[in-house]
Amino acid sequence: MLDAIDLPAKSHRATIIWLHGLGADGHDFAPIAKELNLPESMGVRFILPHAPRRPVTINGGMVMRAWYDIAYTDIGRTPDLEGIAESLREVNEFVEMEKSAGIPAQRILVAGFSQGGVLALEAISQFQNGIGGAIALSGYLARPNSI
Repeated sequence: MLDAIDLPAKSHRATIIWLHGLGADGHDFAPIAKELNLPESMGVRFILPHAPRRPVTINGGMVMRAWYDIAYTDIGRTPDLEGIAESLREVNEFVEMEKSAGIPAQRILVAGFSQGGVLALEAISQFQNGIGGAIALSGYLARPNSI
């Protein structure tokens, strides 16, 4: 399972799994989650995972936190579908953990920025009724037929 920052609610009834962009980590969105200033009564838990460290081709093979490899500047080229699938399996572990804790699927959102946004779109496509929705900031469809 991925390492993550957990911003729990006292009594949580909903979960947002928020995925960072290339080269960042889960700490990137911790201040934003707090700045939303959601009332404690909403019971929203934030899970902010850290992507694994991997070489990123477009950055000269530099090892950094990345949900998947990026080999081309043209997003129309074939993406790293294997890396995306691997990261989605990890995200799904968080989703299943929340469901096991009694959180209904419709109260679980996957959100993300950049690479995390790509995963959020893939998650809503792949998990269908398994999550309540997705939020993608500065993301793109990894596959033209994703949604």
